Amino acid sequence: MFPAFDHILIEVPVLGAAADDYARLLPRPTGDSFLLGNVNIRLSQVDGLARPRIASLALLDPALASGSSAPLAGGPGNIPLSRAHSREPDYQEPASACGIYAVDHLVLQSGDADACISLFRDQLGLRLALDQQVPEWGGRMLFFRHGKMTLEVIHNPEDPPARDFFWGITYLCLDIDATLAVLDATGVKHSPVREGRKPGTRVSTLKSHCLGLPTLLISP
Repeated sequence: MFPAFDHILIEVPVLGAAADDYARLLPRPTGDSFLLGNVNIRLSQVDGLARPRIASLALLDPALASGSSAPLAGGPGNIPLSRAHSREPDYQEPASACGIYAVDHLVLQSGDADACISLFRDQLGLRLALDQQVPEWGGRMLFFRHGKMTLEVIHNPEDPPARDFFWGITYLCLDIDATLAVLDATGVKHSPVREGRKPGTRVSTLKSHCLGLPTLLISP
């Protein structure tokens, strides 16, 4: 039905400032979007918005006219979803100047894990790669793999969110040491490199130029 994800929409108070920050991390923008290897990052200015937020996730629908979009029901949690056609399924974008080339995963905080399975796996056709209980990481965790990107769902039954929302994003880089060296030279702040939760990976948390969104870098 949907061969891949199309774009992640991030709403921002001031478009120019947000685009300048992201230009230090991502490939050169085309219009309002940064084109990555597996999904586009689209910025949209919303006047009066207090702070940037990950507003929605769009699935790629090649049946739509190029450049168009349409609503997509988000299940009982009213997860902000849409379908769109702003990229092609086999599109490959070269890495940015600092070596970031794709989104590894997008994190969704949800109050109902079973409803997410019904929506993403049963209705939308995403592959549920893993369903596990990890209390120390927030509770029940679902990993939906689709189009070379993962949608990670966290459901904490002890403290469920009032509404489902997209919380954070992790970018893939070719070589995290080389990426951080470039970012250091451009004034981007980050945490020291540490071992990732996935065996064999190394990660760093961005501390600036990430629009205030929880943002991680990861590489093998």
